[in-house]
Amino acid sequence: MSLERTFAIIKPDAVEKNNTGKIIAHIEKAGFRIVAIKKLHMTRAVAEGFYAEHKGRGFFDELVSFMSRSPCFILCLESENAIAKWRETMGATNPEKAAEGTIRKLFGGSVGENATHGSDAPASAARELAYFFAGMELL
Repeated sequence: MSLERTFAIIKPDAVEKNNTGKIIAHIEKAGFRIVAIKKLHMTRAVAEGFYAEHKGRGFFDELVSFMSRSPCFILCLESENAIAKWRETMGATNPEKAAEGTIRKLFGGSVGENATHGSDAPASAARELAYFFAGMELL
């Protein structure tokens, strides 16, 4: 099996609660290498562009408002089978249904404010990484 990269976000709710360091420790303990990381405060326009595939859905405005309300951390993670491994490490979208020990179980508050985001497929990982990172940032 070869190394794979995936995109991750430590969302505003987790940053606001000062859980960033705990989540990064969880990421490293799970065996990921952090290829790149940066803190940013998304503008509404940046959040709308990132979540454009959800435009027209009932939760779009709430999602964009949440993601642009305060800073977050964006990451490029690398490991064997990184996409599936990161989704397993995060846990279910609903923290109440997430497995014990997962990031969302430990740090998520609700379906809408669940501490982290992760790509769901190689194509979305490539698109999401390219949206926030210049190629030279991912060496």
